[in-house]
This record gives sequence, C-alpha cells and structure tokens, in this order.
Amino acid sequence: MTRFRIALAAAFALIAAPAAAQEPSRWSFAIHGGAGVIERDSLTPEQDAAYRAALHRALEAGQAVLSSGGSAMDAVQAAIQIMEDDPLFNAGRGAVFTAEGRNELDA
Repeated sequence: MTRFRIALAAAFALIAAPAAAQEPSRWSFAIHGGAGVIERDSLTPEQDAAYRAALHRALEAGQAVLSSGGSAMDAVQAAIQIMEDDPLFNAGRGAVFTAEGRNELDA
C-alpha cells in the first residue's frame, strides 16, 4: 500500500510539473499595407524603402504596446494610427473595390 501511495504521489507530481514550468506566453503581430496591388518592379528603390519603413514603424508601434503589457486592441490601434497618418496608405480613408464591386473598409 505504501508503494502505491508513493507511486500515486509521483504521478501527480509529474502531471503538475509541466503546468508550473510553462514559459510566459509569447505574441505575434502581423500587418499588411492594403488590399491593392503594387508591383515591386514599378517602385523605385526610394519608394520601396519608404513603404518598408512605414510598415516597420507600424510594427514597432504595436510591439511597443504589447511589450509593455498593453492589450491586443491597443496594439492594433497604435499600428493602424501610424498607417492612417502616412500618405502612402489609405487606411481609414479609402478602399479598393471588393469582388462584388463595392468599397469596403475595416476597423
């Protein structure tokens, strides 16, 4: 009976150990620059760099919120605000046509 109790206690310890040793949760953050099509070949190196820099600023804004413990909603809002304020993007101002032939905005 003593062996059974020891085995049972060991089993419970093994089951509980992984839960206590879990790593802190990690997050991911993804954005996109719009639904339109911009062929890379049609961009100058300067334009390409400008688009990439703007997207990087938006990612950094979201990352700053999440890294400081902010909510996902606040992170998304911070990234969108960067893109709304950048003339390269039409976030919050315009939209391309959907397959149904109408304009549709998110956010």
